[in-house]
Amino acid sequence: MQEVQKNDLKETTTVERIIGHLSGNREGPTVVFFAGIHGNEPAGVLALKQVFKRLIAKKVDLEGEIFAVAGNLGALKKQVRFQAVDLNRIWFPERISNILSDEHNNNAEEEELKLLYGVLCKILEKGNPPFYFIDLHTTSSDTTPFIVLNDSLLNRKYASNYPLPIILGIEEYLEGALLSYINELGYVSLGFESGQHNDSKAVENCVDFIEFTLQLTDVVRTSKSDGNGFNNASHTFYEIYHQHTIGAEDIFRMFPGFTNFQEVPKGTEIAVNNDAVLKTKKRRQIFMPLYQDQGGEGFYFIRPIPKFLLWLSKELRRFKVDHLLVKLPGVQWKSDKKDTLLVDQRIARFMAKSIFHLLGYRARQFDETHLVVKSREIASRNNEYKGAGWF
Repeated sequence: MQEVQKNDLKETTTVERIIGHLSGNREGPTVVFFAGIHGNEPAGVLALKQVFKRLIAKKVDLEGEIFAVAGNLGALKKQVRFQAVDLNRIWFPERISNILSDEHNNNAEEEELKLLYGVLCKILEKGNPPFYFIDLHTTSSDTTPFIVLNDSLLNRKYASNYPLPIILGIEEYLEGALLSYINELGYVSLGFESGQHNDSKAVENCVDFIEFTLQLTDVVRTSKSDGNGFNNASHTFYEIYHQHTIGAEDIFRMFPGFTNFQEVPKGTEIAVNNDAVLKTKKRRQIFMPLYQDQGGEGFYFIRPIPKFLLWLSKELRRFKVDHLLVKLPGVQWKSDKKDTLLVDQRIARFMAKSIFHLLGYRARQFDETHLVVKSREIASRNNEYKGAGWF
């Protein structure tokens, strides 16, 4: 049990691992909310406590189950992003196995992961499908609320019901995220960024999002809200195409005044990295500028995805065009499950990352000459969601 304080609200609340758990009288989906994976982001914790208090007070009739799970209890108590390592960057299967072993000397975040993993396994073992996993976050810069997700068609179809901007493909840049681990198990999973860390509006946005989610998943059978709590935010899909990574020895400082989705002209000075001023070489749209001490991602550039490309990628994936790729020179399966390709860029020079994105693959550089690209689609448990109203 830990105390969490929201500085802006002058509010202190006690938090346990399970913030709340409610079961309905009828069978239905299992919806799991995570909050406080980063300890300097308590808005989701406070919002979940508000929503659960309201559901209990009003005796709302539920279908299925709702879980609210606190992430990094130690960091929440200290109001820091993390203590030893970023809890949202260590969800790799091999690392999890090491953390669970008795021989491993775990740091603070690895102990948190061990406990969270136990909660996750118990929910998956005892809960009823379909499962929905939602991770609540805030950002260090001012922002309109938005959604981030791994670009599987299942995730995309579900998330498109929210009247919010949607960022695709962030898992190419953020390795070891909790939601990427869950998505690779085949479940719907997405992250919601509700606002700036210390803005009381971030809690309100979280409450609106949680309630909208409970209606969308039919856990709460009421008339669907229209999402007006989000101030009619732009319902646009974006892709990330550049990340400025901060090295362990780098000294990075973002210039003040940048906000998410802001368009900046060519030649704009945006940050200093090791005494070198970083300027935009073309007109850019900035995303997630870093205004905090901890974190390894300085900023991103994003761009809107045309509707035609969204449609094209859906059709190419639906007809499994990717299975024809191995007939091309320089492309071969890397796994027996046929979910990962190894691409020799010396031979298949025309196979750019953008092509693999259309086909539903996440692409990462393996070495100087090879790409490893992994399917986002094969694991999806589409059959478990076919009965849902949004599907």
